Amino acid sequence: MLRRTTLLAALLAAGLLASLTAVHAQDTTLRIVVGYAPGGSTDRVARIVGEKLQARLGMPVVVENKPGAGGRLAAQQLRAAPAGQNVLMVANPAVMVVAPLVFKDNGYDPERDFVPVSHVNDYEFALAVAQAVPVRELSHLLAWLRANPGQANFGVPATGSLPHFFALMTGEKAGVQAQVVGYRGSGPLLTDLLGGQVPVAFDTLDTLLPQHDAGKLRILAISGAKRSPTAPGVPTFKEAGLDLVATGWNAFFAPAAMPREKVAQYAAAIQDAMRDPDTQRKFTDAKMTPVVSSQAQTAAMLKAYRAQWAPVVRKSGYQP
Repeated sequence: MLRRTTLLAALLAAGLLASLTAVHAQDTTLRIVVGYAPGGSTDRVARIVGEKLQARLGMPVVVENKPGAGGRLAAQQLRAAPAGQNVLMVANPAVMVVAPLVFKDNGYDPERDFVPVSHVNDYEFALAVAQAVPVRELSHLLAWLRANPGQANFGVPATGSLPHFFALMTGEKAGVQAQVVGYRGSGPLLTDLLGGQVPVAFDTLDTLLPQHDAGKLRILAISGAKRSPTAPGVPTFKEAGLDLVATGWNAFFAPAAMPREKVAQYAAAIQDAMRDPDTQRKFTDAKMTPVVSSQAQTAAMLKAYRAQWAPVVRKSGYQP
């Protein structure tokens, strides 16, 4: 009987130790949540910055991909994170600007439930076609789509994302009735574009450019006000005949429950990481524009961006 009791006590102690070890590991690890599948620009941002934060924070940093609902699922989970958890989210305008405007039951309030930590990069959008699409200029594509309306399927990395609305804006400007096809991230979108399952894709320039440079797809136009130094041979939409300009960004956010001193610690570490020449090089190599931004500057950027895009999203009439 004594032996059985001792064994039971040992097992209970081992279980408690394992539980305490798991809790301790969670407390000493920073989780960076990304609301999309691996392979997209937001995922790349999280991994570049996350790698740099490990030494600066003195703790392991892991990136967790939680795709679903166009990034909203990750935001909903972050909103509910207890105050003691070490967790941040990298999010883009789809999650923090667009979704609250178009979903009646969004599951979170971007201004109430989250705290801006640091704006880390800007990016442009691009329109690309599969090799099987018989066009090499935007004007040719629009003529081809008008002649083949059944092919006007525009793939985007997520339903309700900024590329989604930019695709709708392009269709409206061009007089093409577009059918937007939403994917669960840039990776699946690229797979279908290269495989010929979708003829046209709208995504970030950095995501599409490597495949364009490799000759696997063709970028016909980019959304910046001027040509990108990473793709000087590709015209802007304005140069190609459509009066469209748009940019996006990625930024880190913390749950509102997180203590302010911890948020400030993460903000300082991210700013320091973004000043690192090696970080800047990695962003540039990834065809993204790095940004060093304080909490206050990030909050001001968000306010201005919402003022710019809210009328555009509402005017689109988009309904999920």
